[in-house]
Amino acid sequence: MLLQTDSPAPALKVQEWVRGRPLANFQPRNVYVVDFWATWCGPCVSAMPELMQLQEKYRDSGVEVVAVAADEEAATADEVRAYLDTWLTEKFPMLNFRVGIDCTGEMKKLWMEPSFSFGIPFSFVVDRDSRIAFLGHPAELDDVLPKVLDGSWRTSDQAKAADRKRIARGREEVFLSKISAAVEMEDWKTALSAIEEGVAVIPDSIHLRAAHAHTLVHKMRDMQTGLPVLRQLVRDAIDRNAEDWLLQAMNQLFNPAYDDTNFASVERLAMGKELSEPILALTGLEDDVKASSYRLVARYYYESGNKARAEELLELILKLVDGLPIADDIEAELARGVAAELSQL
Repeated sequence: MLLQTDSPAPALKVQEWVRGRPLANFQPRNVYVVDFWATWCGPCVSAMPELMQLQEKYRDSGVEVVAVAADEEAATADEVRAYLDTWLTEKFPMLNFRVGIDCTGEMKKLWMEPSFSFGIPFSFVVDRDSRIAFLGHPAELDDVLPKVLDGSWRTSDQAKAADRKRIARGREEVFLSKISAAVEMEDWKTALSAIEEGVAVIPDSIHLRAAHAHTLVHKMRDMQTGLPVLRQLVRDAIDRNAEDWLLQAMNQLFNPAYDDTNFASVERLAMGKELSEPILALTGLEDDVKASSYRLVARYYYESGNKARAEELLELILKLVDGLPIADDIEAELARGVAAELSQL
């Protein structure tokens, strides 16, 4: 059953309580923040002081924070309990909320999986009606909790929009996981089947749409089926005029790592022409993204015979990557690739 805003809160299936009194059921007079976390998760640990502050700030309003450690790496509940007890004593000796553990997978099965929530930290707010009022990152709680307490959040358009976005992203993650497993085995038929199933369910996913074109054109070399898929991706990218769509479409055409020997040059260049100017017209791109996208466009200009424009873009890329706050090896690799392309002009 799908778990979203306004759903009845699932049961608490915590094995043991490491901190605070045991809590068997949600009490109607209280609002609960159920936070999934782990000691090995840096963002989770960073969120702990904020959760402590929230607990103190809203204690008189009936708010109770319940942290659930359901992803610890120890094998048994006893090992997790002993480790957490030592860890919390050292890191957060003044902790002011409950901490429970679950090594059975029940809490994830009841809470995380039905809500398409796969990453931690992740928080659920259960309101006084024992219904889910909020699902999201704990960093959002400071803004959301007052609205939950006054009853304005659960039925708001903002909450419904956040639900739609999270569920779509979660469903996409499920399909991408299936696809990744097939790709790792180079089982392209299984990958294609998962991709097509995903596209049918989430047609607005650029990741699935790009994977569809990539698998057909570059992996299966099925140009008869793949070219119409790629053409539609290009048309949709131009219609949307969205950065991620335009760059993903151009990447399918002019990524230097792809073997394009089976790709008709006329067709490829025609699509490149359609995409190049909208990409160059994009504003607000970070310099590293701009450098990568300009490299694709430069390749289009080079192959279409406009070597002067290609050289102009490649020179600009070298200026963009100089001193970028990205990993030195990535910057060096990009600079080497651009320098090699310049030498061929």
